[in-house]
Amino acid sequence: MADKPFTVLDLIDMDLKGHNSLELHCIAGRKGLTRTITVPNINRPGLELSGFYDSFAADRVQLFGRGETAYLSKLHQENRTETIERLFSYNVPCVVFTHNLVPDETFIEIAEKNGCAILQSPLESSEFSARLFRVFSNIFAPKKTLHGVLVEVYGVGILLTGHSGVGKSECALELVERGHRLVADDIVEIRCVNGNSVLGQGANNFISHHMEIRGLGIINVTQLYGVGSIREQKEVQLIIKLEEWDQNKIYDRIGTDQSSTDLLGVKVPTIEIPVRPGRNLPIIIEAAAMNERLKAMGYNSAKDFNQNILKWIESGEAQAAYYGSDDSY
Repeated sequence: MADKPFTVLDLIDMDLKGHNSLELHCIAGRKGLTRTITVPNINRPGLELSGFYDSFAADRVQLFGRGETAYLSKLHQENRTETIERLFSYNVPCVVFTHNLVPDETFIEIAEKNGCAILQSPLESSEFSARLFRVFSNIFAPKKTLHGVLVEVYGVGILLTGHSGVGKSECALELVERGHRLVADDIVEIRCVNGNSVLGQGANNFISHHMEIRGLGIINVTQLYGVGSIREQKEVQLIIKLEEWDQNKIYDRIGTDQSSTDLLGVKVPTIEIPVRPGRNLPIIIEAAAMNERLKAMGYNSAKDFNQNILKWIESGEAQAAYYGSDDSY
């Protein structure tokens, strides 16, 4: 659910561009702009206009296309307004007319009387529905904030996590210097979209592309490295945990056992990288990103290596090499 009530006015005022724009404007019932939208779905009230209200989805945005508008015209000609009165008695969030269609005066009067907003869009019904579903998937998606740095490396969204001072921002800065892109530093807002992917972005648009470098202060990555060094959001496809090197801990040296982290119900692959002087973390992270892309393409280096070792042992060459070795010294 959205963090605060999402109203019809919020839907109109959203800054959507290009193929996401709904191109909505209010043509009547402005008192209803404060009504809240609680269900991320739409309803096309064809059966309801004919008088069947047994399973009316009144809590959804009501969409009127050419078919529904044509039926409204028929009702208007026959002076049958009881079904329209009943429609608005359910306190629906709002009514949207696509194709720049305009309802008749009776429909507008009833909407005004019941305080329901009537919106209009030039889009076709199918296109408007697809765009509205995309908007709802973002608005009503489960969200949370995390402490970390989100970067895009070779097209892979990587969330760097670890204790404060471990070097996340410095590592991200080196990656930006090497041509990769910063999404968010310090506070990352994630949301689950479509139930199977996690999108990350800066929790605050004004500071998301700024970085705090100890000893240097706050820097503006966009101004220093250009707009090509940032992006607004990115799917979290890999989590890298940076931690201080612990000589008593056994770290994975082969990579066959892939661990994962649950983010809003989605399992995201996770690896741990120990940090100590002399380790080139940006190169390691670049290799991890390329390796993750290989896995997505169906090739797992660690498993392939393991299979080759097993085949070598089964072939007898390993035993021959062992028993044929010189043990005289």
